[in-house]
Order: sequence, then C-alpha cells, then structure tokens
Amino acid sequence: MISIKIKDLAKIIEESAPHAYAESWDNVGLIVGDTNKKVDKVLTALDFTEEILDEAIEKKVGLIITHHPIIFGAIKKITTNDLTTRLIMKAIKHDIAIYAAHTNFDNIKGGLNFVVADRFSLKDSKVLEPTATKMYKLSCFIPIDHTEKVSKAIFEAGAGNVGNYDSCSFSSEGIGSFKGNDAANPFVGEINKIHFEPEKKIEVIVPAHKLHNVINALLQSHPYEEPAYDILVLENKNMLAGSGVIGRLPQPLAEKDFLSLTKELLIAPVLRHSKFTGNMISKVAICTGAGAFLLPQAISQGADVFITGDVRYHEFFSPDKKLLLIDAGHYETEQFSREWFVDIIKSRFSDFDIEVAERGENPVGYWV
Repeated sequence: MISIKIKDLAKIIEESAPHAYAESWDNVGLIVGDTNKKVDKVLTALDFTEEILDEAIEKKVGLIITHHPIIFGAIKKITTNDLTTRLIMKAIKHDIAIYAAHTNFDNIKGGLNFVVADRFSLKDSKVLEPTATKMYKLSCFIPIDHTEKVSKAIFEAGAGNVGNYDSCSFSSEGIGSFKGNDAANPFVGEINKIHFEPEKKIEVIVPAHKLHNVINALLQSHPYEEPAYDILVLENKNMLAGSGVIGRLPQPLAEKDFLSLTKELLIAPVLRHSKFTGNMISKVAICTGAGAFLLPQAISQGADVFITGDVRYHEFFSPDKKLLLIDAGHYETEQFSREWFVDIIKSRFSDFDIEVAERGENPVGYWV
C-alpha cells in the first residue's frame, strides 16, 4: 500500500488547476489538515457531507478531496449546532484532512467544463469566456552563445505558452555593457573596466503561477553573475483559462433529440429549458454549476444551445429564441469532478488507493 504526503497529492492537482485561476471569493486548497501528513487512502466527492465523512471513517480514509469547499466565508464559532463546524470537528477528531479544487478546476482548459464537453464528444472545444488572469512579459538579456540554453530552461519552466503553441518568444540582438567592481566575479570582461558584449533580448509570456519557477530557471541557466531581466504586467486575456466551454457536435441534432442526449449523458432526472428555436443543434456552449451569467457570451459566439444549472425563472426569457437554454442542474453538471480527481492522481501514482465516494448524492430532490 502506497502512502503519499498530502502536499504531494495537492501538487499534482495544482499543476493542472493552479490556485491562481480560482475566483477571488473562492476557498481552494487544503482546508483542514496537515500538508506533511502521509495518507494511504483518499475519497473524492462533489460535496463534503456527513454521509461522505461517515464513509471515509469506515474506510479509514486520510483525505477527502471535494469540488465544493466546505468553508466559504468566515467562521466565528465552532460548535455542534452548525452543520459545517460540526463536520469539521468530526473530521479533525478522526484525523481526516479536507481538500477542495473548485473554480481553479472550473477555469482551466481541460477542467470540469471540458470534462463535460468530452461527454458530448465536442470538437474544436475552447474556453467560452477567457479570463484576465494575471500574465507577465519577461524580457531577459543573454550572451548570444548561451541563448539556446537559457531559452530552453525558461520554456521548460513554463514560459512561452500562447494558446495551442509553446516555446513562443521574440528575440532581438544588441550590445550590452557593464563594469564589475572589486567584489564582482564577471563571466566575461575585467574588473573595473567597462565591457561591451553582443547579447540577445528574449521576450516571453509567463502566467502568474509559473513566474517564480521561470525566474529560477533563468537565474540557474544564465552564465552571468547578475543576469538582467524585466518583468511587465500584461492585461492580455489568457485563452487557456476562463469560464465555460464551446465546441461543435460531431453531427447536428434536432432540439428534442439533443435534450434526450443531454438527459442521458448527464444522468439528469429532469431538464428545464427555454422555448424551442426550431434550429438544429450544432454549436454547444456549456458552463457547469451556476453559469447563466455566460448566456450573453454563448449567444454572441453563435451557440445553438447553452447548458448550465441554477437558471432563474426570468433568465429563461433571455435567449429570445437565439439559442436553446438548458438547465440540467448544478449537481448533474458537476458530478464528474469526482472522477477527474481520481484520474489525475492515478496518472502519477497508478497504485495509489483513491476512489469516488459511494454515498454522495444530489441534495436536490425531484418529484416526478
């Protein structure tokens, strides 16, 4: 049986779903527990409930990974009178840690929205509304003979990714000058004498969560004692991160056929939808959970249908027959997060004991 530290399991998730992509109001990462604790069994769930916790206790689980965090706002009292604090107390008593990956998992290309898109076999899927997640431009100055070595190091650390391309950069040549004092140990040139060196300026894009690693790679691979570099904050949208997904069906479907397919693929007991448009369904937009705020983006990008959950009454008027709006349910659209956690950890540790909890259920009941 393999035992792994919680921080190492968290690292696997966060490499794919960085905390930098989480919404400001969210609460992601380790919520209860010790990052250095080793665990040999993990359960995954959509929500942290008493049923899930009891299952974890019975199975001697050391960590529960959920999509929805058990804590969102401030907690001022910890008593058994409140469900959240009662569950936290019970988890601590049984030495069970709690971890959540929520909007950071929602907001990545390949995240939960793309997991659902794959169930529909959507083609050419892309982020519906790219985010303004902080991006930087790094400019560094390298002696020409070392350009390839340094460039390779910063690319491998995460610089230079633009859309579906990597190793993207712009370079220009010039002459750098410097003069080392008596305490310096210059790579080229002489102490107390100005030196001129042919150099290349390399410019690359770096996402916020990879900036630290890229700078370290630059410093470790650069031959100079004091490498020169600039960091600029950009306002560019990150096309690989954001809300929702949009793509095309392999074959167009009539609206009623698409509703039947949606009900089947999302294992939904019931669907709510806006008025039929009379058009075939080809272009599909999806936002798991509560995503009605993306309806204008779905319409503007020519979607024939928009699938989400938690749609309010008046929002069903908004499509105005421009597309078909489907409320498939919050739970129904997000339930597949549980399998993703298993898959992402199993991809690194195939023999590790992690499984989807058996007792998780939709808190919403349906009378049909």
